[in-house]
Amino acid sequence: MELMPRPASGYWWLALVPLAGVALAWATPLPAVVAPIATLSWALLLRRRPQAALPIQARRSAIAVLVGLTGLYLLWRLSATLNLSSPLATALSLLLLLAEAVLLGHGLLQLLLAWFPLPPVAQEVERAAQRLAQRSRQPSGNLPWVDVVVPSCGEAPDLVERSLRGCLALAYPRFTVWLLDDGQSEALRQLCQQLGCRYLRRSGRQHAKAGNLNHALPQLQGSLLAVFDADVVPERTFLQRTVGLFFDRGVGLVQTPQSYMTADPVIRNLGLERWLMPDEELFYRWIQPTRQAIGAVVCAGTSFVVRRAALTQVGGFETGTTSEDLATGIRITAAGYRTVYVNEKLSAGLAPPSLAAMARQRSRWASGTLQTLRTGANPLRIPGLGPWQRLAYLEGILHWCNVLPQLVLLLMPLSVGLLGVVPLQIPSDGVVAVAGPLVLAQLLLVRWFSHGSRSALMPELYRWVFLAPLLQAVVATLAGWPLSFQVTPKALGHGPNRPAAALVLPLLLMLTLQLVNLGLQLAGIARGTIPTSSSQGFSLLWSSLASLVLLAALRTCWDRPPGDAWPWFRPLQGQAWLSQAGMTWPATVLAISEQGVELQLSAAALQRCTSDHRSPLTLAAPGLGGQPWPLRLVVARGRLLGGLWQAALPLPQRQRQLYQQPGLWPVRQAPSEPLALLALLGRLLAPSRPLGWFWRSSLPIQL
Repeated sequence: MELMPRPASGYWWLALVPLAGVALAWATPLPAVVAPIATLSWALLLRRRPQAALPIQARRSAIAVLVGLTGLYLLWRLSATLNLSSPLATALSLLLLLAEAVLLGHGLLQLLLAWFPLPPVAQEVERAAQRLAQRSRQPSGNLPWVDVVVPSCGEAPDLVERSLRGCLALAYPRFTVWLLDDGQSEALRQLCQQLGCRYLRRSGRQHAKAGNLNHALPQLQGSLLAVFDADVVPERTFLQRTVGLFFDRGVGLVQTPQSYMTADPVIRNLGLERWLMPDEELFYRWIQPTRQAIGAVVCAGTSFVVRRAALTQVGGFETGTTSEDLATGIRITAAGYRTVYVNEKLSAGLAPPSLAAMARQRSRWASGTLQTLRTGANPLRIPGLGPWQRLAYLEGILHWCNVLPQLVLLLMPLSVGLLGVVPLQIPSDGVVAVAGPLVLAQLLLVRWFSHGSRSALMPELYRWVFLAPLLQAVVATLAGWPLSFQVTPKALGHGPNRPAAALVLPLLLMLTLQLVNLGLQLAGIARGTIPTSSSQGFSLLWSSLASLVLLAALRTCWDRPPGDAWPWFRPLQGQAWLSQAGMTWPATVLAISEQGVELQLSAAALQRCTSDHRSPLTLAAPGLGGQPWPLRLVVARGRLLGGLWQAALPLPQRQRQLYQQPGLWPVRQAPSEPLALLALLGRLLAPSRPLGWFWRSSLPIQL
């Protein structure tokens, strides 16, 4: 049984259902509920099948519907909802409409950039990998030499060692690993001597990461350059999956996803590892592939390979902005080279360890990206780009400015209680017939459009948590005072459980204003000084939702330190066997790291293990290298058993199994949003537990 009509035209006819429902409900005596029912039926039918299983006409028809619903909504807002009763009311009403139009327009632009058919990059990668494998069986001179560089600036030696070991283990015959140390660490120099890496330092730190990379270029000999941040560990197959693409001399840069092996602070602080997807997933699973379709792939600064000749042609890495990756990628594209995005998770790094560090990182991204407009890589001025490429790069740069209309939407409810002005008039039938279908379509299809990388509401938490620091960074950069480059700290471990004042105070101020505003409205309704109406009811709902959002953002500011210095993972296949003195028991691996493991055992097995202190324990599980791993019992609580690796298993072997094997990092799907919202509510009401044994912040891994 077909879920959708087979002919391409069928998708277009089906797309008329929600638009016709809105038009009929708005222009005829039919009940307003016809419009949301028609939209709900269409959206549910469309998303029953994955986007990849449908022809491009289905995606285009969905885009056309959202464009049509957005146009009808803005027309309704302009013609039926403005409050023009006074100059102040008119100004606030128009400001609110402008903010909505900017945000909706930005969303439509992202959809329009997804109009183009996606190129068969996966097939191209497979063909290139096969060609590389064939050449590998011939004399090694047939393969390009790759310089694998790891820029570093003050990272801990054990963190850098993990990355260097991963680089040295790459399954490719012709490469050199370089550590570019801007921290001038003697410990790192000795580490490179021990591991057999090349070590390079410079006297100053001018131009930050871009200057560090440019300083190394004259020393490098390879025709290709692979770049990894100091916390990033590549899988062994990274070069096998990317280098073959450069046999096409038109390819200048190959980018892979920037994945994280640890939960970011927003997820970790709320304990939502199973319920909230990292914010970057949307960019790497939807934005980058759609940019690939028009030749506007964004260089992400790590986990990429670039042709040395292309880099030399554009003058090296861009030094006029702290977002040297974006600007350099634009220059390479404008020079006529093709940029390729390989949508495979071939490496992983560490998320920032605290919310303040993450806010600093995102502020630097916002400032550096906007700063690109003041360089020669400005997509509006640089020669060599096509119209759609210019539009795509410009959208990626200007989207940081969305914090301005977002702030307007957050603060606009204050006008009702504090100023006595309702910024919009809400006819109830219009809400159901016009606004309802647009909201329904967005809520139901965002997961479908993003290939399961995000849900509709949960990721909005990132927007409000970082609103204040991003607003400061954007305004300062637009005024001509861009932020200076600051390295994002990555070291895990214990830390203070106190929030940063720069994050808490703005949220606390806005929450206080919202609560005061809500109280004034309720008091005015009780006294009869504020008349009850649909507009007033909507204002109360708006203020209540804004207060809840700010409360959740405020709760996120209390950091839960990771607990120790090693990333912990949750195996997707946790089956294991624990052996002692000739006896074997089934066990379940709950969490694993390079330094420890947490198991679940039966009561009998747990009692037997804890009673025999002389016989060694060993763990065998799929993905652990096919041999038992020695354990030492350290913690037991209820049905749980904790173990610690003994020195008999060398550190390189542990790291090889946990960081370097192919296919470690799974492609997850966004969880059911109603359940995720319930989980968020539970986290807001429950006290925060400190992380440690049996209370881990762990992300899934495919061992």
